[in-house]
Amino acid sequence: MRTAILTASRRALGPAALLLCLLPLPGLAAAEGWLEVHADDGRLIAALPVPEGEAWCLEWNHSVAGFPVLDCYRHREGRMVLERSHLPDFAAGLDHIPGRGRQVSDGEGGYWIEAIDEPVPGNRYRLRVGSPEVNHRLLHEGRRLSLSDQAAGERVTIHLQTSATTP
Repeated sequence: MRTAILTASRRALGPAALLLCLLPLPGLAAAEGWLEVHADDGRLIAALPVPEGEAWCLEWNHSVAGFPVLDCYRHREGRMVLERSHLPDFAAGLDHIPGRGRQVSDGEGGYWIEAIDEPVPGNRYRLRVGSPEVNHRLLHEGRRLSLSDQAAGERVTIHLQTSATTP
C-alpha cells in the first residue's frame, strides 16, 4: 500500500517535483542563474540551474510536418540570449530571415541559423505549451523535460533568473 501511494504521488508530481530538489539556498539562485518555467497561476513547472555561460534549448515538434525544431539559448553576462535555431526543413513558418543570423546546412537536408545572438527582453518570454503531439520540451545537459506533460494548452513564462533580474 505504501509503495502504491509513493508511486502515485511521484506520478502526480512528475518531473517538476524532482527539479524542485535542485533549488538552491536563498540568495544562491540569483548568483548562479536559474531557468524557471511558471504557469499563469504561479505554479512552478520547472527550475533548472543555468550558470553563466551555460546553454539550453527549447525543442518541439512542428505542428504540420511533425519533425523537431530547436531554439537554443545561452546565459551570457546575466542575459538570456537566443544563439541559434535548428530547422530540419523549409516547412510552413520555418525560414531564415535575412540579416538575422546566418543559415548553414546541417548536412542532413535541414539547416541551422547560427549567430542570431538576440538578447531576450527582460530575460523572459511567454509560450503557449503545445499538446503532447507538439511536445514542447527543455533540453539541458543531455536531459529532456517535457513541458507538455506538465502544462499542455497552458500559457507559461520561461524566465532566466539572475542577480540582474531577481528583485
